[in-house]
Amino acid sequence: MLTEEGPLLVSGPVELVLPDGTRVTSDRPVTALCACRRSRRYPFCDTSHRRRVRVGAGGEDER
Repeated sequence: MLTEEGPLLVSGPVELVLPDGTRVTSDRPVTALCACRRSRRYPFCDTSHRRRVRVGAGGEDER
């Protein structure tokens, strides 16, 4: 499930293969994967997307 301005939520234990060939795993029932690439724990979400305010096309804040 892709969330609005947030992470990609994946059900069940997952194993990911990163572009450099590194394998990372999560045994959690639901794993949040970073979609904004701001996470310090990439590819896992650390909620870094919440700390920045995005400015919309009209110049207004999109929180």
